[in-house]
Amino acid sequence: MPSRTKEILEEHGFSFKKSLGQNFLIDINILNKIVDAAVLDDEDGVIEIGPGIGGLTEQFAKKAKKVEAFEIDRRLIPVLEQTLSPYPNITIHHQDVLKADVEDAVNKLRENVRHITVAGNLPYYVTTPIIMKLLEKRLPINQMIFMMQKEVADRIAAAPDSKDYGSLSIAAQYYAYPEKMMIVPKTVFVPKPNVDSAVLRLKLREAPPVQVKDETYFFQVVKASFAQRRKTIWNNLQHNLLGKENRDLLADALKRADIDPQRRGESMSMEEFATISNELLSNQPE
Repeated sequence: MPSRTKEILEEHGFSFKKSLGQNFLIDINILNKIVDAAVLDDEDGVIEIGPGIGGLTEQFAKKAKKVEAFEIDRRLIPVLEQTLSPYPNITIHHQDVLKADVEDAVNKLRENVRHITVAGNLPYYVTTPIIMKLLEKRLPINQMIFMMQKEVADRIAAAPDSKDYGSLSIAAQYYAYPEKMMIVPKTVFVPKPNVDSAVLRLKLREAPPVQVKDETYFFQVVKASFAQRRKTIWNNLQHNLLGKENRDLLADALKRADIDPQRRGESMSMEEFATISNELLSNQPE
């Protein structure tokens, strides 16, 4: 497969764009493992982000009923049309998925398939925005399976009291169950990236694991609590959300939530953050 990839790219005079974070996976065994992790059948649909030259797309098309692939790089469209021509169940969209109407694409696909998987090999600089856009829209998808930098996968799947745990962990886990499926060495990509990658599966929750009075405020509390990791929950919330004039409000909310003001955000569970945000809201003056 590495020689075939090189052959295709040379035939089309393709050169990699660093600005698009292009690293193509060239190991067929890993491509197959990603598809296996999705557990697809011929009633399922796939939305793929960043198909590249279509290596993973082809494997999805062999298992799924329909594949919708979004590629931002215009130069890759003729390459994909050539490599994927044997598969009538693939549709290629030349669009930036962050600007595309993904909701419309999902709803149209949903009319013809039973379950939807969103998948792809995501560039580092757009990994978090893409994942959060998909999660926050609460689209009728069942799971997401993404290749990403290992450190981002570690952060998304992290538990409290670990160095990787932070606001991204809580935001992702509010909407989904993350599971690291495998570590992928940098040697199986062209060009070779600087770091190893990981395949992360996110199974979408039917409902959040905690009840909050205001989701936007809940995430503001979480983000503020991790603004400066070495600072206590008291300092972070006071300086990054509430201000010194609301010291009494914060003290009372933490007391009601039974949370020590000297704790740090990384030691706190999602349930504790939900309790704090609810207490802060219920105690604020009208």
